[in-house]
This record gives sequence, C-alpha cells and structure tokens, in this order.
Amino acid sequence: MLLDLARSKKILFFGGKGGVGKTTISASTALARANEGAKVLLVSTDPAHNLGHLFDRVIGPRPVRIMAGLDALELDPNNTVEAHMLEVSSALHQLMPVNQHKEIDKHMKLSKDAPGMQEAALLERIAEIVEEGTKEYDLIVFDTAPSGHTARLMVLPEMMTAWTEGLIKRREKADRFAEFVRDLGRDSSIEDKTIGGADEAEQERESKIRRILHRRRHKFSGFRNQVSDKELTSFVIVLTAERLPVLETIELNEQLKRSGVNVGCLVVNKRAPANSGNFLDERRAQEEIHLRTLNDAVSFLPRYDIFLQAQDIVGVAAVATFSSEFS
Repeated sequence: MLLDLARSKKILFFGGKGGVGKTTISASTALARANEGAKVLLVSTDPAHNLGHLFDRVIGPRPVRIMAGLDALELDPNNTVEAHMLEVSSALHQLMPVNQHKEIDKHMKLSKDAPGMQEAALLERIAEIVEEGTKEYDLIVFDTAPSGHTARLMVLPEMMTAWTEGLIKRREKADRFAEFVRDLGRDSSIEDKTIGGADEAEQERESKIRRILHRRRHKFSGFRNQVSDKELTSFVIVLTAERLPVLETIELNEQLKRSGVNVGCLVVNKRAPANSGNFLDERRAQEEIHLRTLNDAVSFLPRYDIFLQAQDIVGVAAVATFSSEFS
C-alpha cells in the first residue's frame, strides 16, 4: 500500500512525532521505489539528521549517491539560514546606496534570530528543491522534523505568498506615486539633467525590487500549488501504537487538512507481533486500545502496520530488506 502511494506521486512527505521511525520508513520507501527503476531524491529537513546514521555514511546538504537510482541530502537549518541571509543581504546591497549598507548589515544581523526566520529560509530551500528536483527525479521523499515544526512549515507557503503579494502591492503603489512626482518634474520649465539621471537610477532600483518580489511570489505560490495538488503530493503520518503519538497524529491530520495538504495514509510502526509471549501479548492488547482511538478519529485514512524488528536497521542492505515489506 505504501509503495503504491509512492508510485502514484511525485512528492511524498513523511511526518509524525519524534522517535516513531520516520527516517527508517521514508528511507525504505525511497529505496524500494528506486529498486523498481525510479530515480528518487531523499531529503531530510529534520535538524536531528538520521539519514547518515541509517545508511552508515556521511550525507550533507548536496545530493550524494546512496545506490543506483537513489540520492540523498540533509538540509542544515543553520547553514540554510546563513545562505538565505547572505542572498538577501547581497540583493539589498545592490539595491540601496552605499551609505546605507552598514544599516542593512545591522538589520540582517538582528533578523537572523527572529521568530520564523529558520522556517522561512528552510521553506525557500525546500521550494527550490521541489522546483528543480521534480524535473530530474521521478519522486522526492521528505523526511521531516517532528509534528509541530512540520505543521508550521506546511502552512508557511500560504502565509509567505500572501505576505509577498502584500509587499508587491505596496511597492506598486509607491511606484505609481514616484511616477506621478517624476511627471510633475518633467512638466517643469527648468530642466535639470542631474535629477533626470537620478530618476533613471531610481527607476532601475525599483525595477530590481519588483523582479525580486515577483520571483519570490512565483517560488512560494508554485510550491503552495504543488503541495496542495492531491495528484502530485501526499503526506504520510508515521506513529507508534501509543497514547501520545496517536493523539498527536489526530491533531496533525487536522492541521494538514486545514493547510490543504492531502494525507495519503498512516503507518503504525513497531507493532508488537502476535503470539510472542505474555509480555508482548499484553503490550499488543494495550496497542489495540490506542489504535481504536485512532480509528474512531481517522477511520477514513488507510493504515499500514509494521511490526517490531528484531535488530537495528543500519546500512543499505538492511534498509533494502526492510523495504521489501512495503511491496
């Protein structure tokens, strides 16, 4: 069932409470799809990266080859913010007079730790990966951070698009006023070539600002449209059959629904096998109680149970063996 979902989508997000096995499930799904001949990109957005530990190799912010058909990368939020701030600062330096550069640098330094800056920078990088990756890969799989962080990330495209559109409207209003002032100057009987040159420089600066804003709006609105397209994108919630993960799953599903994100299925990981002795039988009975709560709330979502493994899953061979359960 999970592999069927991966076959039908271009983008899959895996999310859920911390510690439920999102990395293992997302990586196994990506590997299983790659084994079918698809070209797959696996992306970790979680600050506590585990892809490198899972595949027992170093994985960084640029795609690395895991096996034929499967590339992986880990987004570092701090590096992403640094790169984002450098890009914005460079653009502002080009747009503003030299005597304002120190003020720009001061503002950028203060903005670095502003609430939401990390999410905004991460969103922009994810949008770039989706825009470029969907042209090169058959499937992009995102292993996301724990539920709260991911829920905020999913609602950001709508917010950032609206915010950017607001800036564009204010910019256009300012441009119309500036044009009106320039027209008054042209009507004057006194011709000042210096002012004319300044007007041209100002027009060029305004044109650059508009291009930057329109490019950002295109990026955010494009990503929003892709994430909300049920034919293109789906979200998989991973959980364990315990009280807190079940309750968090129900809440996350509601948050994603409000954000227009399609939830494709639930994966209940680390289930206690049946008939495995008194301890595990009691554990399984407790799991069934929590899963009834889950079913009462989201019975309309497909559910896939994965049983507790006897050994740790480390390395490509182990992930490949585990992924065979998904077919």
